[in-house]
Amino acid sequence: MHDVIVVGGGPAGMTAALYALRNGKSALVIEKAGFGGQITHSPKVENYPGTLSASGNEIADGMFDQIMAQGADIEVETVCEIRDEGGVKRVITEEGTEHEGRAVVIATGVKHRMLGLPGEEDLVGEGISFCAVCDGDFYAGQTVAVAGGGNSALQEAILLAEKCREVIILQDLPQLTGETKLQEVLLARPNVRVVCNTRLTGLVTDGGEFAGVDYEDRATGETHRVACDGLFVAIGLIPENKPFEALADLNDWGYFDSDERCCTRTPGVYVAGDCRSKGVRQLTTAVADGATAALAACRYINGL
Repeated sequence: MHDVIVVGGGPAGMTAALYALRNGKSALVIEKAGFGGQITHSPKVENYPGTLSASGNEIADGMFDQIMAQGADIEVETVCEIRDEGGVKRVITEEGTEHEGRAVVIATGVKHRMLGLPGEEDLVGEGISFCAVCDGDFYAGQTVAVAGGGNSALQEAILLAEKCREVIILQDLPQLTGETKLQEVLLARPNVRVVCNTRLTGLVTDGGEFAGVDYEDRATGETHRVACDGLFVAIGLIPENKPFEALADLNDWGYFDSDERCCTRTPGVYVAGDCRSKGVRQLTTAVADGATAALAACRYINGL
């Protein structure tokens, strides 16, 4: 039995393991895919305190090496259920394994909703981005497109308009759906162009590098090409919290309905990172959640 089982090996999960280990607890991290989560899609991170510049993979590798040096146990499995048995939490995986822990930190993160276009996965971090705060500076003085028309897309576009030569919003509906105030702020920018009723049909590359996007006008059926240096996809996030709703409340969007304390309605079960309801989803807020959740788990184990 482990003291703390962490479900998810992104920055929040690895930080939770680190803080548990530093507090003298044993920790098991269960990750279904690759360690590092969404940060591994960022080719360069320059807003993480104490790190002048590093790739997302470098940061993830450093976190992984750190928890391994502290004695973390690792399993590459997919968790499908967590059972609360009082002082024991039973974590069950699709592979048929059961792990026992005194406390659990769920840090399953989110997935960016993708466009579903051929070659898209290969261009993530190489022309396709999801975060203007993280990657916007790389496109300063260049032309970028933003896929989406809701609040998230408009917020991304506003940030990009401060740095980029031109920002082209490609919305699949007949109009933007974000808040009126955001639309007013965005459309007041002279370097912003909005194209509605689009259906993105393909990604353009030149010599293997991203060069633009093709779309079809839904009203006329005409096809067009937008030449741009980068594409920011802002069509939503997908939390993967449904298997754990018996232990932790979910809000209307599927995120864990937990505040900054990272607690759930189940004693000994905590949530951390992008899977939690929050206003800001950044590397710094993920690691903050990981520390908070782990320390809460340690207090629970200690009977405090």
